[in-house]
Amino acid sequence: MNRIESIIICCALLFFQNAKSQNTVFITRGKIEFEYKVNIYAQMQDFNDDGWKDWVKKNMQQFKTTYFDLTFDNNRALYRPGRENPDNNKMWFGNDVADGNVVYSDFDKQQSIAQKKAFEKIFLVQDSLRKINWKITNETRTIAGFECRRANALILDSIYVVAFYTDEITTPGGPESFSGLPGMILGVALPHQHVTWFATKLETEAVKETDLKAPTKGKITTNASLKDNLKESLKDWGKYADKYVLQILL
Repeated sequence: MNRIESIIICCALLFFQNAKSQNTVFITRGKIEFEYKVNIYAQMQDFNDDGWKDWVKKNMQQFKTTYFDLTFDNNRALYRPGRENPDNNKMWFGNDVADGNVVYSDFDKQQSIAQKKAFEKIFLVQDSLRKINWKITNETRTIAGFECRRANALILDSIYVVAFYTDEITTPGGPESFSGLPGMILGVALPHQHVTWFATKLETEAVKETDLKAPTKGKITTNASLKDNLKESLKDWGKYADKYVLQILL
């Protein structure tokens, strides 16, 4: 291949890449449904009672699935419980502490307001957005019709996180308090905790101001204060306290 042929090929590649970029529609508002899935069998491995683990495997389904909606408009987002899953009514364990979490995020102001429940008490956590040091990789995965790029990080000192984001949705948010990537996070996995969040669909509907109303109910606190209070309350729970605290602080 001579120099002229190389130049022609390079110009052609640049042309097609530019055409593809011009045809890409960037989404700034809408609603995403997330499927939050917990592997009950895997989590039961933390228990020392083999009889209890055997009972769970015989009487319960392996996965518990809960749905959440993430409504977003430019640089604001609201994550809250979505449609009910009738299969969860068959679960002996009932609801997880995170099933009722509501998280409002303002990415311009770098602020978060989250409503969370612990020990029958409701807390209103007002704090700055969590700072996550993401490491973006070249791995990709298609989620809800979007090609997403993988990023890895550690949160809460030691929790390994795998996330997948798309830059076709410009709001830099995600489920729960996950954010900070150059686009919307459509998939999150905590491999060692056996939980995942994956988008199932996107509705590019008009977003009303009432759809992005921050929660207001609960005792006002911060993430650090809530963590200290939980650890003090659960000091006799041993290693099981870590799982409970994690579910609330996410």
